[in-house]
Amino acid sequence: MVEKKGGAARKEEVVTREYTINLHKRLHSWYVLPTFKKKAPNAIKEIRKFAQKAMGTTDVRVDVKLNKHIWSSGIRSVPRRVRVRIARKRNDEEDAKEELYSLVTVAEVPPEGLKGLGTKVVDETD
Repeated sequence: MVEKKGGAARKEEVVTREYTINLHKRLHSWYVLPTFKKKAPNAIKEIRKFAQKAMGTTDVRVDVKLNKHIWSSGIRSVPRRVRVRIARKRNDEEDAKEELYSLVTVAEVPPEGLKGLGTKVVDETD
């Protein structure tokens, strides 16, 4: 079996990135009644799914402030876009199944708005 040189090592390093997640696009298919009453929980699930795909970890932890931001306007009207900071960290627990986990927090929004902002790698000193 031939091993890939760059792929596996890249997923092992600790890194922090900022992403803009378009929740409107991801929640668009939840249109069957009464799923508008489940929009905020589904938004949290979609954020978890996005973080799993972006960081390559199955253990995703959502910060309380991000949860409050999603639920701020109620269960039905979630923000269309949200700027998140996803940090891949080492798991220090002894009985952990995974050696890395992802922590998703809400990032500050620039005054111009979220549209057009790309992925940004954040230094750990910030």
